[in-house]
Amino acid sequence: MRSGLRLLLLSTLVILVSACASNKQEEVLPEKTYYENARQAMNSGNFNEAEQNLDSLETYYPFGRYAEQAQLDLIYARYQNLDLEGARAAADRFLRLNPQSDHADYALYMRGLASYNLDLGLAARYFPIDVAARDPGEQMQSFRDFSELLNRYPDSQYVADARQRMIAIRNRMAELEIHAARYYIKRQAYVAANNRGRYVVENYPSSPSVEEAMIIMAETYQFLDLKKGAQDAIALLRTNFPDSEAFNDNGEFDADLLKGENRSLTNVVTFGLMGDE
Repeated sequence: MRSGLRLLLLSTLVILVSACASNKQEEVLPEKTYYENARQAMNSGNFNEAEQNLDSLETYYPFGRYAEQAQLDLIYARYQNLDLEGARAAADRFLRLNPQSDHADYALYMRGLASYNLDLGLAARYFPIDVAARDPGEQMQSFRDFSELLNRYPDSQYVADARQRMIAIRNRMAELEIHAARYYIKRQAYVAANNRGRYVVENYPSSPSVEEAMIIMAETYQFLDLKKGAQDAIALLRTNFPDSEAFNDNGEFDADLLKGENRSLTNVVTFGLMGDE
């Protein structure tokens, strides 16, 4: 009995000591201390430490004096830590809690910026990756965020950069279509390639990819023996790009994207399902 009692008392003592140590480790600092620690960490480029202090500030003082600024700083700290999904989540939270804030344009801009870079990932920062060949994924979400910024806050200091990124997104979308068209050309699926080129011309007329899109249209129309379509595409190319390399020295359309292809029209139209005639 005495041994059992001693064991019980010893266990209780260990639990109490552990609880005291735990409470000591979880000592809550003043709100201002967390905020100042976070600012100092950010100024020195230590965004991990900054994020830890900002998380603690939000946890213990969610409605405190520094709450709104801490939420904004957390967006930035996570972005700098390359936690793009975390930065976007922090921006969503800020906009949800502070819809009328004077800094809502910043949160919206940072949300778009996080989505803009989310598709690229870390690999694209250090290795040569063909961005046009990647699935656009979050790019359209980024475009929507930037578009909302332009509509809601036309005088925001972030509008100019957002507009340039929207142009870059459109160009990237056009490049993606051209990449797909080239793939279809390699597969000798010329109807599909023509559709991709036409989509670029109709939806991204100011993108750098539009010249190649017109060339793809003209040459695939020619191969498919659609004379009216080919004539219209060549005329459109001549009007917009009179110095295009697709025209020879005599001014005649002389592109060679399909050079060396000799499959039958039936094979092309059916994507090879009926074979060559």
